Amino acid sequence: MRKTKVKKIPLAPDARYNDLMVTRFINNLMWEGKKNTAFNIFYTALDRVAKTTGENGYEVWKKALSNVTPAVEVRSRRIGGATFQIPAEVRVDRKISLSMKWLIRYSRERNGRSMAEKLANEIVAASKGEGGAFKKKEDTHRMAEANKAFAHFRV
Repeated sequence: MRKTKVKKIPLAPDARYNDLMVTRFINNLMWEGKKNTAFNIFYTALDRVAKTTGENGYEVWKKALSNVTPAVEVRSRRIGGATFQIPAEVRVDRKISLSMKWLIRYSRERNGRSMAEKLANEIVAASKGEGGAFKKKEDTHRMAEANKAFAHFRV
């Protein structure tokens, strides 16, 4: 157990949307410290989303994130020699983190020419309630529902 709480490093909001969530998303998207490349990928993806849907790309991205955000997850707990999957609510910070990671992960696994194209397709799919990231959220919720009987083991 830690003695003191970890100090969070404050993030600077991005230039185009002036939003901390965008910066956080880009930090997750970034590979090998190439932040400019990550910014270009993200902004290009949002422009593509706006072009394909006819709506504001930023708003579609926010909707996609909220659609992918999990409310509950299962955590493993060893009790009397057996390991149980115990459903637990997800902390607010972790919810955001998981939804961003899932959106990026499943966009990387998609078929497409560029990362911007793949990310745009995943964002559009997630905003409609489809795609890999949305399916992951649904599976997580289903797993928690199936193991509801072990909720009394919660700590």
